[in-house]
Amino acid sequence: QVQLVESGGGLVQTGGSLRLSCAASGSISGITAMSWYRQGKTHVRDSVARIGRADRAVYADSVKGRFTISRDNDKNTLYLEMNSLKPEDTGVYYCNFERNGGMTSYWGQGTQVTVSS
Repeated sequence: QVQLVESGGGLVQTGGSLRLSCAASGSISGITAMSWYRQGKTHVRDSVARIGRADRAVYADSVKGRFTISRDNDKNTLYLEMNSLKPEDTGVYYCNFERNGGMTSYWGQGTQVTVSS
């Protein structure tokens, strides 16, 4: 089992920045990918950024050039640096860890990000 705890959300004005963290504990061997998802008004959980074993990052078009996903293996922590925030970035952000190519998936409880116009 893997436990994930997100933090760093909050209220920020348009153009501001936030850094989200996702601390992992438990058995993290075999984790093949880590991602951040956003759930907005549509209640659909969309992928925002994803990082694989080779640290190759993939971003949603809507956040390219503004968000950066990274990880600290020593601290078992995943990060999402968010800059130039827009009101449409508002939502609950979840981190997700996949084990063995997605055969098992773990989710955090989410952290709220609100961007005011």
